[in-house]
Amino acid sequence: MYDFHDSGELNRFRSVFPKGVFVLIDTSASQKTKGEVLIRRDSKRNSFIIGSSHRAVTMEQIQVMGVKGLPLIHAGDNIVAMICERMQLQDGDILCIASTIYSKAKGYTKSLASITPSERAQRLANLNGEDPRFVQAVLDASADIIMEHPFILSELSFGHIGVRAGVDQSNIEDGMLIFLPPDPMHAAQELRDRIKKIVSRDVGVIITDTCGRSFRRGQTGNAIGWSGFCAIRDFRGDTDLFGHVLKITEEAVVDEIAGFANFVMGESDNGVPAVVFRNCPKWSGHDNLYFRNEEDITKRVLKKEWCH
Repeated sequence: MYDFHDSGELNRFRSVFPKGVFVLIDTSASQKTKGEVLIRRDSKRNSFIIGSSHRAVTMEQIQVMGVKGLPLIHAGDNIVAMICERMQLQDGDILCIASTIYSKAKGYTKSLASITPSERAQRLANLNGEDPRFVQAVLDASADIIMEHPFILSELSFGHIGVRAGVDQSNIEDGMLIFLPPDPMHAAQELRDRIKKIVSRDVGVIITDTCGRSFRRGQTGNAIGWSGFCAIRDFRGDTDLFGHVLKITEEAVVDEIAGFANFVMGESDNGVPAVVFRNCPKWSGHDNLYFRNEEDITKRVLKKEWCH
């Protein structure tokens, strides 16, 4: 919806979309022609409200459903079959799966007792007050260490940057560690292929991980692997409502979906590690979600700080 506070603003909107079909109606009207843009004057204030009846634009029909009843996952479990038994998937759905259950099913786990810490792990453990065996696991999972203190900030081989390389001690038995999938993009494609094989549905897949954020408190869900769509919705070259050309707007749609999926999954004992999104509009763009080294200002500053 968009408010037009005077007829001049409305005319400027018309000039931006000269090919659009505009119909001015009152608040009591209920019928719209498919694809037209609806404009009405709000009865409570002197403004126009615009909406669209085109399904590709509207968001009212999006459904978000947690997959409930999944058991604790162990190595060798067929998580796709388990999900398909509990949720009737449809073409166009987007399935978000927590990286923890994928990694547990694939056996990307390790016992602390089996790890022998190096001198570097001992040093960082003393610096940060952590178990040196856990620190060694983080070092082993990292392609590069960006920051050592007050926590280890790691870059992984597939481009993701995360605290302690995403190595996790939660949602697993005591004394065990869970690692992120070594190739989350391949993992997402594998899951998508299995869904198609089991239920003959074309379903997009996002593998999520919970990450902290610079400059803000709190964690959100991020996409570390995806298949069936691109990561970024690219608005560059489009125009806004007033005809201004957009020069930098790139929307990280997979992270937005992953973030809401994380809200449904929860972070404690909710037991909902998979979430289905239905009726999401399609988008176009690209998959360059991660900054290149020369683009990543934050990483350069942090590495410079710790190299001196």
